[in-house]
Amino acid sequence: MKTVLFAGVALALATAGVAQSPTPTTSPNQNSSRPTLISSGSEDIEFVLDAAKGGRAEVELGQLAAQRAQNDEVKKFAQRMVDDHTKANEQLKQIAESKSIKLPDDLETKDKALMQRLEKLNGASFDRAYMNAMVNDHMKDVNEFKREANSGRDPQVKSFASSTLPTLEEHLQQAKQARTQTSTSTAKKSSATGN
Repeated sequence: MKTVLFAGVALALATAGVAQSPTPTTSPNQNSSRPTLISSGSEDIEFVLDAAKGGRAEVELGQLAAQRAQNDEVKKFAQRMVDDHTKANEQLKQIAESKSIKLPDDLETKDKALMQRLEKLNGASFDRAYMNAMVNDHMKDVNEFKREANSGRDPQVKSFASSTLPTLEEHLQQAKQARTQTSTSTAKKSSATGN
């Protein structure tokens, strides 16, 4: 009877020890077809979700601007947003699928509000508002992608941030130039009309 009791206690302790041990993350040596993020609930997941939301907004706002912009530089910039962010969104979607992360289906409230505001504008006022939004947004994006590229824990997500960062930095420079051009052309038109 003591042997059975001792065996039962030993089994219970062994089971409790296994239950308390952390679930291992997928490592390169394990045979798993679905790798997971190194730290579930981590900043990496939040970065993926934020990047997906921002990328979707860039495409939809770019499509609107490609149709509505008056200035040729703004139109070119808008088309580049559609092209570059569509490509980045596809890469991010593949990463998210491989890690079982469900990406958002809709724009964030702030991006919907910006879209609605821009839809009410035309001509130079549209160009100015769109380019101001793009400069502000890309300043934020560059900082977030730098942080992930430097401090990210998941190698695949970190690599995505590192490889996408130079394009975002180009977008920021191009947005600043287009914004300056829209401000300058508006100022010239105002002084020419005497307003």
